Amino acid sequence: METTVCPWCHTEIVWDEEFGPEETCPHCNNELSGYRTVSLGRDDLEDDLEDDLEDDLEVEEDTQQQANNAEDLWGPTDADSSVPIINTLEQFRDDYDLRGYEKSTSNILATQDEAPECPQCHELMLLTGTQVVTSFQPAVPSTLGVPMLTPPFSLNLYVCPACFHAQHSLAHVDRIQLIRNLTIQHK
Repeated sequence: METTVCPWCHTEIVWDEEFGPEETCPHCNNELSGYRTVSLGRDDLEDDLEDDLEDDLEVEEDTQQQANNAEDLWGPTDADSSVPIINTLEQFRDDYDLRGYEKSTSNILATQDEAPECPQCHELMLLTGTQVVTSFQPAVPSTLGVPMLTPPFSLNLYVCPACFHAQHSLAHVDRIQLIRNLTIQHK
């Protein structure tokens, strides 16, 4: 029995020698001929497994060496991360009670309707306020003929309590304006 791997959906296709090979993948219906098809026999799979084991051992040795080099530069690091995450908040530990800070942060997060994840350190972000945008030149897509968003509108400002990264998000009322403006043309 011959085994074929579909190059499109990566499904293993086993065909019967009596009927011959499949011409199209039964899963995704793409063509299985020419340069796009990889056929594997049992011997090929065993050779690949041996090669993979050798490669894994080499990679493990390289990873251990890199971890040792990283420890020299940054001090002890986690095995999972190649670049250490420096917590910006730690620099304030001597001057402020960070336990109280963390408790207040948790209480505020519990009351928020939305708490986006910080793209830098993946902590939940605090809603610090709303910024009203009055000076704004809206784009007018030719497919709509009208602006998607018109001033004044509001942006919510979120700040990460761990690394102090800030980001904006369209306020709820103005999200409705955007949705209405984009769906009005399709009625």
